[in-house]
Amino acid sequence: MSFSETAIPLKSDTPICDELRISENWNADWDGFTELDPIWTEKFMAMAMHPMAKALIEPKVWEFIAIAVDASCTHMYAPGIRRHIRRALEMGATKEEITAVLQGVSVLGLHANSMAAPMLIEEIAKLDATGKTAALA
Repeated sequence: MSFSETAIPLKSDTPICDELRISENWNADWDGFTELDPIWTEKFMAMAMHPMAKALIEPKVWEFIAIAVDASCTHMYAPGIRRHIRRALEMGATKEEITAVLQGVSVLGLHANSMAAPMLIEEIAKLDATGKTAALA
């Protein structure tokens, strides 16, 4: 047995990350950065978890926020969506409430359409003006 196997374990330098792992709230995608800089990751998690730790928003609402973040077009993290939907349901959320969260976050991707559609119309008009649209038909 080596010294490290017999020594009394020291207090962890990453208690928040450790708790997230134990509570199954840890995203395995964070492992790489944790390996590179565990203290920075711990500080980031402390910052990210601070609002929830203050308990100023009821837990079901936090689950709604987590669903919205994980379902957003810039994140799309399926395991998190599933985990937070399950927790929200366990806390008494209705399918209608969760559907409303998903409907609300769906408009984030709509901006791409509202921005790109006028551009498409403008470009088609430019081609029409030069007579090149017929080649696209």
